[in-house]
Amino acid sequence: MTVYVATHKEYDIPQDGCYQPIMVGSALREKIPDGYLRDDTGINISNKNPNFNELTAIYWAWKNSNSDLVGLMHYRRYFGNKASHDVKARLTKVQLEYLLRDHDVLLPKARNYFIENQRNHYLHAHANEPYFIMEDVIKNDFPDFYPAFQEMEKSTKAHLFNMFVMKQETFDDYAAFLFGVLDKVEERVDLSTLEGQDLRVFGFLSERLMDTWLKTKGYSYAELPVVSLEKTNWIDKGTQFLKRKFFPNSKKKVHF
Repeated sequence: MTVYVATHKEYDIPQDGCYQPIMVGSALREKIPDGYLRDDTGINISNKNPNFNELTAIYWAWKNSNSDLVGLMHYRRYFGNKASHDVKARLTKVQLEYLLRDHDVLLPKARNYFIENQRNHYLHAHANEPYFIMEDVIKNDFPDFYPAFQEMEKSTKAHLFNMFVMKQETFDDYAAFLFGVLDKVEERVDLSTLEGQDLRVFGFLSERLMDTWLKTKGYSYAELPVVSLEKTNWIDKGTQFLKRKFFPNSKKKVHF
């Protein structure tokens, strides 16, 4: 098992025999900390990191990893035995392996937005045109996935963060769909029309593809609590969520 920990800076990474830090966007950085993998070796899209975020680590793992079990976490987010800010709550290699005995995929507990569905949530928070392009790509080039995409859009819940652990063959299936869609979307998105956080467009779009793939393929999965090592200001986050919904022309603040 290798659980890659995507990071853009040096951070305290757990030492448990399976967690491996990988510096995203290594091709754009002058120095990489000792012990960190680079995402610009082998077959890679490291130089696309400003638009693909942690997906450059997922792509690197897809093309270069040879582990039987593959996962992705974030330097500040891990699967845990309970929702916590305590580093000690992170799941170990043994615990993750045990959970994969009965499930194909391990995912973070779905986030529920309650008052709006996934389609509206995305359109209120981000530039709209890339989403419409992705919708068209799935409908026309990946028609088997389109019913699940529509179901995802109507749901208030979604598995976010691009966090997972899977068997290698399942991961290959997921990555082929993920990058198959995004490659076609990328051909049609004009990045010059985007600014600020919207430049991270493909990372944001990808969060809507996990459930689309999962529902279509019917893989079994377990939802796990998330250990967040940096506390969230829920008052600020809630205020920004409501501003995006009811004042769409206001300045947007999405990830913080």
